[in-house]
Amino acid sequence: MEGLPWLTFVRKKGGSDFQQHIVRVFIAWFSLDLSLSKCNLVRYVTLRKGTKRRREPRHEPQHSKKHSTKPPSESEDNPELHDEYFDDKCNLQDFWREVFLVGTEWDQLDSVYQYKWNFSNLENAFEEGGVLHGKKVYLFGCTEPQQVCFKDVEKVILVPIIVAVVSPFPPSDKIGITSVQRETEEIIPMKQMKMDWIPYIPSEDRYTNIDRLKSQIFILSCTQRRAALKHLKLDQVKKYEYCLPYFYHPFKEDELEQSTEVQILFPTEPKPVFCSFDWKFNDLEEFSDELIKDEELSADQKEEFKDFVKEKVREAKKANKEAREARRKAIEEMSEETKVAFENMRFYKFYPVQSPDSPPVSKKCHVINRYYGKAHEYL
Repeated sequence: MEGLPWLTFVRKKGGSDFQQHIVRVFIAWFSLDLSLSKCNLVRYVTLRKGTKRRREPRHEPQHSKKHSTKPPSESEDNPELHDEYFDDKCNLQDFWREVFLVGTEWDQLDSVYQYKWNFSNLENAFEEGGVLHGKKVYLFGCTEPQQVCFKDVEKVILVPIIVAVVSPFPPSDKIGITSVQRETEEIIPMKQMKMDWIPYIPSEDRYTNIDRLKSQIFILSCTQRRAALKHLKLDQVKKYEYCLPYFYHPFKEDELEQSTEVQILFPTEPKPVFCSFDWKFNDLEEFSDELIKDEELSADQKEEFKDFVKEKVREAKKANKEAREARRKAIEEMSEETKVAFENMRFYKFYPVQSPDSPPVSKKCHVINRYYGKAHEYL
């Protein structure tokens, strides 16, 4: 007991029985405490290195044995255990709610989610034999208005649609913003609208190595909080309503490249002239006279209007030419692997299947949007 001279003195010089007893107790306590300190130090260093502490088995009566809250391993074949400990269950049958419904008005989202839409067809597509099984899939959502009869009530509702893109890489990192009300079309990075592709792992696979999943799933997500919309300018809020998932296929000529039609918005008083002019089928002279006849355009503005239309036609032709040139250059610089990927890319459009808890969906079509065009199949 070096460093404690008074204890040495008591032990060597003697003392009362009580003093000797106190010394023996203190020495025993000090030795035990030192031993425990060394033990804790070893355990701390071991844990810091990543070694798990071994837990002593607890022997409990059979009738009081409880399930472990540890997530089941692959070798455990008891699905009830998983459901018991995950209240936020989000498996394939209901994960469509995680996919952002692009272009849907914020105040209409609650009306979409009020029904228990059944997307079991999407779930089945990921099963063995399904069109998405074993594939790398990118999912985004949208809505389509439909007039339905549900519980003897006729009304117009927004039906959620899930689009699946089978591709080895993200189909696009951009969003198109366009509408009848907007004069121009914008193609911007989706991150400007707080959107991005994020990986999705079904809850039953969350403790499985992601490389071992049969399908790789990515969903288009938006981190914009509805509660924070009040802090945004109205124009920025409206942009979300005009969003369309953007896609550019280099091997398919864009409809705009083929179009010979331009939208005309001629500024004049008391109201501007809004019309469409097709340089292939319309004669500008006759077109202008027709507007004057319909009192849409005054006669003294005819020449100014014609010059305005000619300029818009020149701009459209130039844009079409540049788009074709950019597409040709992109194809030339593209690797063979990427070319094959574009050729094998597939689009699938999923509608909700009929169920007692949701309105029936009778109208279905292949069209996705102006950028993606038509789906290879709708289900």
